[in-house]
Amino acid sequence: MASEQSSSADLELGRFLRARRTQTSPGQVGLTVGTGLRRTPGLRREELATLAGISIDYYVRLERGKEIRPSPSVLDAIARALDLDDAEHQHLRELAARAARFVPESSPPPSRTVGPHLTLVLETLRPSPAYVVSRSMDLLAWNPGGLALYAGLADWPDTQRNLARYLFLHPTARTLFPDWENQVRGCVARLRAVAGTDPDAPDLTSLVGELLLKSPDFAELWERYDVAGRKKTHKTFHHPQVGILTLSGQSMQLEDTPGQRLGVYTAEPGTPDHEAMLLLDMTSPEPAAQAADPKAEQQRRTQP
Repeated sequence: MASEQSSSADLELGRFLRARRTQTSPGQVGLTVGTGLRRTPGLRREELATLAGISIDYYVRLERGKEIRPSPSVLDAIARALDLDDAEHQHLRELAARAARFVPESSPPPSRTVGPHLTLVLETLRPSPAYVVSRSMDLLAWNPGGLALYAGLADWPDTQRNLARYLFLHPTARTLFPDWENQVRGCVARLRAVAGTDPDAPDLTSLVGELLLKSPDFAELWERYDVAGRKKTHKTFHHPQVGILTLSGQSMQLEDTPGQRLGVYTAEPGTPDHEAMLLLDMTSPEPAAQAADPKAEQQRRTQP
């Protein structure tokens, strides 16, 4: 039996279903529609219920947060009906599990502390730009290129350095990324994936609330409720200090941390991109908490 009062987790499941339904056209799922004007964007509830093989009443209860224990077969049927990709399908399962109380309630904000071994890893990765971020994209630690790659981010105080905040609110971001629209879509989709399974987390709600208030672009993308996982990518930067460079990016989950991730960018040795990456590393200030001994640093940089 579902509870009479819907929690934020229950409602999050409904929000996701409604967003995906209203953004799925009948033609996408093989439905033929008449020539008249449709008042409902995307699929109607009854159309989706029919495609998934469930009752209309049951589906309506799912969207409204009144039904919180859909079976795996029902979830799979809805995913097929909406033509969800693997990341969206997995997100649907995670939302349903949370709504059914199969996962813990929200926990306090995770620690922002980065272990000394990770600081050493960042230094070892030079000249590749590298950094450690929290699950809400706060920049927690970095090597020189890792901070300088996001031109102008160093002008903000440490506590304000967040990659999502940078993309939407820093004036340099739109010129740094020639495909800014694609970058911000991916950013919001990743935040949605995290926030959907922990909707009351203070670190996430604070960031999302700020961006909803300050950025109409973020608000529009947030409403779409796209979700995405992370994958290896190539990014082109129009950097004001070192020019145009295209780097291969990789993000990986760090073990024994509260959701922290390591981001690293690389370039093929001997290419102009690699030369620009070297220049960025050599001309960027050392992180204050990780500044090397000047003599040792000079020796390191003069070594072949």
